[in-house]
Amino acid sequence: MVLSAIMVKMGVFGVIRWLVPVVPVGSWAWGDTVSGACIIGMVYASLVAIKQDDLKRLIAYSSIAHVGLMCLAIFATTESGLQGVMIQMFNHGINILGMWIVVDLIERQFGTRKISELGGLAQKAPSLAILLVIVALANVALPLTNAFVGEFLLFSGVFTSTATQYSVVFTVVAALTIILGAIYTLNMIQRVFYGNTNSLTEKAVDIKVNEKLVLAAIVVLIVVIGVYPKPVLAMTKETTEFLLNKMNYKL
Repeated sequence: MVLSAIMVKMGVFGVIRWLVPVVPVGSWAWGDTVSGACIIGMVYASLVAIKQDDLKRLIAYSSIAHVGLMCLAIFATTESGLQGVMIQMFNHGINILGMWIVVDLIERQFGTRKISELGGLAQKAPSLAILLVIVALANVALPLTNAFVGEFLLFSGVFTSTATQYSVVFTVVAALTIILGAIYTLNMIQRVFYGNTNSLTEKAVDIKVNEKLVLAAIVVLIVVIGVYPKPVLAMTKETTEFLLNKMNYKL
């Protein structure tokens, strides 16, 4: 939870806070190279996530793909892209935290994280299923969720970028990860929570009240930011203008 929800953002934060302001010309000159590496990483991580049978590995690889998109938008050098990065850093921390909590609850109850060994949990733990579905769909940027706001800004920033001649190519390839993300997320939901129960999940029990409250708080944040993101965007405006002034400087 700490690594995915907090520490993984330190790399993105380092690029925004130190790399770009300190070496803006180098950041601009190597922008296409870094963007290409981001695209490769996003597609690769998404394809690997599809093949995973371990919930922990699936979520970890999906996190790599999301962070790759944030990095791509930084080097697009657009206001919407940079605002999308900052709001998505916060949103991703919320969503991935919710996913890890669900994985922890499942592992503690059944002693396994393997998708192939689970199934039908919605019949025995409906509250867990409902909350997980909302968090998981937010993780793939369903409209009216927080990640939709962030990813819309990210893709808009990359598509309208004038810092590279490959903006359309980057956008199209990056958009494939949305489809791939929907594939592994919906497949995970279907195999873990729906279908028939087995000998392991037949005795499953629903989550406790305190666990429901924690996940419900995350769901509330997901919906509130997805419906009304203006306060979060307002907080990022000054930082965005500062970064654009730095990144638009060229020799």
